Amino acid sequence: MFEKIAKKIEHGKPLTRKDALFLLTEAELLAVARLADNIRRDKHPGNRVTFVVDRNVNYTNVCESQCKFCAFYRTAEDGDAYLLDYQTIFSKVQELVEHDGTQLLMQGGLHPTLKVEWFEELFRQLKQRFPRVQIHSLSPAEVIHVAKLSGLSMKKCLQRLQAAGLDSVPGGGAEVLVDDVRQEISPNKIGWKDWAAVMEQAHKLGMRTTATMMFGSKESPGDIVEHLFRVRNIQKKTGGFTAFIPWTFQPDNTELGGETASGVEYLKVLALSRIVLDNVENIQASWVTQGSRMAQVALFFGANDLGGTMLEENVVAAAGCSFRMSKNEVIELARGAGFVPARRTTEYEILEEY
Repeated sequence: MFEKIAKKIEHGKPLTRKDALFLLTEAELLAVARLADNIRRDKHPGNRVTFVVDRNVNYTNVCESQCKFCAFYRTAEDGDAYLLDYQTIFSKVQELVEHDGTQLLMQGGLHPTLKVEWFEELFRQLKQRFPRVQIHSLSPAEVIHVAKLSGLSMKKCLQRLQAAGLDSVPGGGAEVLVDDVRQEISPNKIGWKDWAAVMEQAHKLGMRTTATMMFGSKESPGDIVEHLFRVRNIQKKTGGFTAFIPWTFQPDNTELGGETASGVEYLKVLALSRIVLDNVENIQASWVTQGSRMAQVALFFGANDLGGTMLEENVVAAAGCSFRMSKNEVIELARGAGFVPARRTTEYEILEEY
């Protein structure tokens, strides 16, 4: 069966769910890695590995969703609940600009009182102060929550946020795009069809987005495959995803608890992502959850991008997983694995090779 699948890939034919499940559950790890690496080489000749200088500003930790896999959220009554004021956010973005940063990844919880006007004013002021910073912010769950609080349709809410300065939408909150799994790990969060609807609407409005997957919690191998095919089908319809980022559930300090996926499982899923998502240009290695050494290995399993330098990251860190990397460390990481590092924008325009 492996040879049949390899031939399909060689001739540019899309895989079936059955093919993907075989690769995930039965095929040998390094054989799958070779398939993924060949696809990466075809799509990204020149041995280039990209990254973006960004900052993840978590504007609030107050969240009504209270997902069981999350160690970051607080209720409004908790003593350590917070909402950043505009000036604090501006000072964080100023620091980003001083580090050659081009991307602001701003995400928070589903706050009970923040309506669309709060974000519109913030985005307008950010654009006035920092016109070169791409506002890559608000997950689909946040967009739908803000729309509901504001009495708007999801489309109208996105249009208003875009007019105020929202440039692109990150793929957070995807977890696994299968509602049975979502019901178990995040029962108060939007279903997979709502996640897809926000992405498709953003693409229609001309915004590019990313797609993610958090695995290693309660999903089956079949659920992972279904997630990948759902992302592939959205991309076939819209072409709006710039990248796909799989990462592993971090169980410490969470209600869900348990174990996370092993490094081997991470690499297998990453390689499968590169193989199945033949219509998504870029696959990111998640050093934020895996660490720098595993991210280097991931570059031989289909990944061509090291994501952001992240001057700040609080959500994964709340689960006890805190890897940090400077721009120079990312450059050396790529070089050390034999690649040519290149700094990019959110939309993968190359700014500088090193």
